[in-house]
Amino acid sequence: MPLIVKKPEGTAGSAFPAIAIGCFVAFGGVLYGYDTGTIGGILAMPAWISKFATHSHLVEGVQTKYISTSQSAMIVSILSVGTFFGALSASFAGDLLGRRLGLVLSTIIFSLGVLLQTASTAIPLFIVGRVIAGFGVGQLSVLIPLYQSETSPKWIRGAIVGAYQLAITIGILLAAVVDNSTKDRTDTGSYRIPIAVQFAWAIILFVGMIFLPETPRYMIKQGKPEKAARSLSRLRRLDVDHPALVEELAEITANHEYELSLGKASWLDCFRGGLFKRLMTGCLLQSLQQLTGVNFIFYYGTSYFTNSGFTNAFVDSMITSSVNVASTLPGLYLIDTWGRRNLLLFGATGMAVCQFIVAIVGTVSGTTNLAAQKTAIAFICIYIFFFACSWGPIAWVVCGEIFPLKVRAKSLSMTVASNWLLNFAIGYATPYLVNNNPGAPAQGVDLKSKIFFIWGGCCFICIFFTWAMIYETKGLSLEQVDELYAKVSKAWKSPGFVPTVSFIDVQETNQDVRHMSLAQAEGNAMRKRSVHDDEMIDEKPQKY
Repeated sequence: MPLIVKKPEGTAGSAFPAIAIGCFVAFGGVLYGYDTGTIGGILAMPAWISKFATHSHLVEGVQTKYISTSQSAMIVSILSVGTFFGALSASFAGDLLGRRLGLVLSTIIFSLGVLLQTASTAIPLFIVGRVIAGFGVGQLSVLIPLYQSETSPKWIRGAIVGAYQLAITIGILLAAVVDNSTKDRTDTGSYRIPIAVQFAWAIILFVGMIFLPETPRYMIKQGKPEKAARSLSRLRRLDVDHPALVEELAEITANHEYELSLGKASWLDCFRGGLFKRLMTGCLLQSLQQLTGVNFIFYYGTSYFTNSGFTNAFVDSMITSSVNVASTLPGLYLIDTWGRRNLLLFGATGMAVCQFIVAIVGTVSGTTNLAAQKTAIAFICIYIFFFACSWGPIAWVVCGEIFPLKVRAKSLSMTVASNWLLNFAIGYATPYLVNNNPGAPAQGVDLKSKIFFIWGGCCFICIFFTWAMIYETKGLSLEQVDELYAKVSKAWKSPGFVPTVSFIDVQETNQDVRHMSLAQAEGNAMRKRSVHDDEMIDEKPQKY
């Protein structure tokens, strides 16, 4: 494993523009992360409960308001209903408006949802605002990795797309800090300030996207090679007629034309042949990312820590959020050095061990043992380290790079939608699994720390899924990933794959590739080139 990620020798141009643009676009993850981190704290704020609660009961002779389990479940999980449909709609926005303008539209929709939440004084309008904001977040969660994957150099693509997850963790941390700063206010500012802060994140992304270029691959897809050349020129800092840029653009064009020669892409095509295998890989990867239990900690962490006897629940949430941010950084390095498969296996194993330890310690020691509480917090933080450096960023990286251009937006929409579907299921079910409402009567099964047995079991499944389904795509261009899937039948055989196909050569043979494999098309191209080389030798003047 190399010690550093560096630009390969002989690579023309500069990677800085693409890296800077990709990292800026990743800022959209702050919108998602901030909402994930802030809602749990808001639901625990006395001022919010006093304003929105519709139930009350006697506690030591005092009538006390509370949010019911069904209300809490709906408020938290309803965002994911919006994100689910937002993710599915992202392919239409991304293919019709473009990746860049699609992102601009997403921030406008998100801002409308934030406005309604800030202005609300009752649960119904608050829920409507969360659905609309969720729709915008769902579109962002598809279009950001898509934009990053189509603009990044292949040798550092993993780190750039993984920066989206880093932005999510930063958003979660910022939410914990803001919640902790306003929780003691007695007026509506205690919850309205944390909500309204989201306008700042949306404005930053909106203004920046106005000035960024469209992706060259989208321009090729639209039949606009001149604009594609200008976009790639800006990303690589090369003249449009530079040989390296001309070659890269020609390979992108040839790959796209090869895909189109196989037939036009519809939604149904995503479920056919080898594309279905890639779709299932992406959907299961995104679903299992949710089933690791990470969003349980960040959605309901404050309430869970309170109900489990932890004395500083808001502070504990800030600690876990800080660990989340710091642990993502080594993951961005390891993605492009250690590889996707190794890092996912490492993370799944570590998460499973930590989850089972937390479950056992919490179940055996109860909620009053201070040493057990400290042990549980320690292993929750270690668990977050394993997640943040592996399954957190890699789920977005892999899903952004395994699909062909003609179905990339459609397939990515469905994989991310599966993430949000599981997000909704977990967000809605958790209040019934653990009593998450401080001051409310116990409802549901109230598993407390036993819930970590469920997350640990899911992490154990992640190990086998990674071994059987995840292909190693480190160092490959998006076009070479297509070749990998065409030639390697088993995921565990993918490490060490060396690409050999030039889609330019395949295109130049003028073959009817609809009824042949990529390997057959490559063989025909190589034979034609060999014959051409032999003819050139024969035509060379003889010297006597």
